[in-house]
Amino acid sequence: MKYSVLLFSLILFASCATNKKIEEALAPVQAELDLANEQLGEAGEKINELMDENGKLKSDLKTNSTTLDLREEQMSDLRSQLEDVKAQRDKQLEQVGELTVLSKSANENINKTLAQLKGKDEYIQMLQAAKSKADSINLALAVNLKGALANGIADEDVNVQVDKTAVFINLSDKMLYYSGSSNLTKRAKEVLGKVAQIIQDRPDLEVMVEGNTDNVPISTDAVQDNWDLSVKRATAVVRVLVDEFDVDPARIIAAGRSEYNPVASNDDAEGRSMNRRTRMIILPKLGQFYDLLDPTAVPE
Repeated sequence: MKYSVLLFSLILFASCATNKKIEEALAPVQAELDLANEQLGEAGEKINELMDENGKLKSDLKTNSTTLDLREEQMSDLRSQLEDVKAQRDKQLEQVGELTVLSKSANENINKTLAQLKGKDEYIQMLQAAKSKADSINLALAVNLKGALANGIADEDVNVQVDKTAVFINLSDKMLYYSGSSNLTKRAKEVLGKVAQIIQDRPDLEVMVEGNTDNVPISTDAVQDNWDLSVKRATAVVRVLVDEFDVDPARIIAAGRSEYNPVASNDDAEGRSMNRRTRMIILPKLGQFYDLLDPTAVPE
């Protein structure tokens, strides 16, 4: 028993001594292991940093790639615009060349136009001179008519006017005709005789006799309506001028305008009386008028 205890004690002592030696031997290894673990942790952090940086680089690469694509697209647009500008430049150069070629022709056309304008100016001057002459003739004619008709005729029955290229003689209905008919009064023939004398003195003029009525309807055995009455009254005047005063019938025109050319309102008796009238229009012959418009008549 004593030996057993002693042996156990020796073994226990030896075991303690061995563990101590092992611990002493393992201490450097443990230190290296701790250092390695520390370095491993630092390496892990470094790897994480590198991975973050790698992700950022990938993001930057993607952004730069998109930017690069955009820049290439912009460059393509610029190249297209440059081609358009070149094409426009070439076209403008071509047009300049054409203008240079056409400049001589254009100059000739301008000279022709100026010559034409000069001719037209001479023609206009001729027309103005003809108009002034016609105005003077019409004015003199109106004065003569007023002088010839003044004796024994009330002003309200006869009115002489000059309007543009014609002289107008307005004769009242009550002086010329019996009421509601186209039969002329004795006084009417007296007036028409004086007008005929002036017409015969001017063979270069024509005369239109124009009958006018008011808007009151009329229908008798002799007159169908106002159209009929206005024409009958005009032809009655024409027959007197031709048959009794020898006015050339080729110089006279008979026309009727019914109620459709009023000079006053038909709403009252006074206005209707003014509208019932016969108008004699003394004007240049149409042939003379057309001669004025003939470009070949322009003086050289």
